[in-house]
Amino acid sequence: MKEIKKILCAVDLSDHSKAVAEYAVMLARGAGAEVIVVYTAPSLSQYVGFHVPPNTIENFVGEIVTGAEKSMDAFVAENFAGVQARSQVLIGYAAEEILKRATEEGADLIVMGTHGRKGIDRILFGSVAEKVVKNAPMPVLTIRPSAPAK
Repeated sequence: MKEIKKILCAVDLSDHSKAVAEYAVMLARGAGAEVIVVYTAPSLSQYVGFHVPPNTIENFVGEIVTGAEKSMDAFVAENFAGVQARSQVLIGYAAEEILKRATEEGADLIVMGTHGRKGIDRILFGSVAEKVVKNAPMPVLTIRPSAPAK
């Protein structure tokens, strides 16, 4: 069996991201692995032709990235104590960026959440997790949101 030395943990900074982080930390501790925690901000490049000046879009994306970097630093400090972890904010389409970074980093495993969308929501929004699972050259562990307590 292949050793796990590097885990890419993809989060969206939603409430569910904490559960995803718990799995990544558990696996990292058990394997003595490093964790790269990534968040993907949208590029918004598809809106350049809509009479919105490109510099306005670039400024907006820059603000999103700056905010995401601060949020990621706090998220990693709070949720990845005791393991070697670093955060990165990527820009672009989430599935493509996660796959690209996992390959560039030589990740042995991807850990990420799913939103559990069904029906029309899934058709309209697709599934980042599904695209990553179908195209990743390494194993992918997906974590479904837990059901609210009744």
